[in-house]
Amino acid sequence: MTTAAHVWYAAYGSNMHASRFDYYRLGGTPPGTGHTYPGFVDHTAPADVAALTLPGSLYFAWQSPVWTGGVAFYAAHPAPGWPTGVAARGYLITVGQFADLLAQEMYRTPGASFDLPRVLAAGVLRLGSGRYETVLHAGTRDGIPILAFTAPWDPETVVLQRPSARYLAMIGAGLRESHGWDTDRIVDYLRVRPGVAGNWDPRELRRALTGDRFAERPLG
Repeated sequence: MTTAAHVWYAAYGSNMHASRFDYYRLGGTPPGTGHTYPGFVDHTAPADVAALTLPGSLYFAWQSPVWTGGVAFYAAHPAPGWPTGVAARGYLITVGQFADLLAQEMYRTPGASFDLPRVLAAGVLRLGSGRYETVLHAGTRDGIPILAFTAPWDPETVVLQRPSARYLAMIGAGLRESHGWDTDRIVDYLRVRPGVAGNWDPRELRRALTGDRFAERPLG
């Protein structure tokens, strides 16, 4: 049974893959990295998991020292011409667990509270200027709010960045796991996203998605 103390966390990047999300939930050091996640205070598994489609756009920007390329961000109000419809994986977790997830994305210590009524009232809550420090209310499912976090950057002026093969492979694995998509559909979805479009030949993108590189090479 769920209560008002639950939210859907909408993962649209590497956390669509459950094993990656579990480093945030349970703690630990992903293979090949030097970063250890402390984990949630409450390690309880999500009460439910669901495939979601968010309004808005997915784009790739920044330069990740972990993934050595651009990473995924969510634009609720995309730039003109950007493709819309963002495939995501919803994890039904408590507000406290969401707060701990957000803290780890912001390189802070888990255990702080999160002002859910404030983000529901405003639709957006900016906690800092960095990546993944802006929380968005992206709709509801079964009467429970869907929350995602992203950067505060203006989609019309943001500097797009080519994502690495390893990062795209992780996203592809998450799309297979959460949405049941085959490689053709994943290629069609990713190839037009800002940051991928014009930077990845579709044939090379297919090879990146089918090479299982995220399981073979270190993350950073």
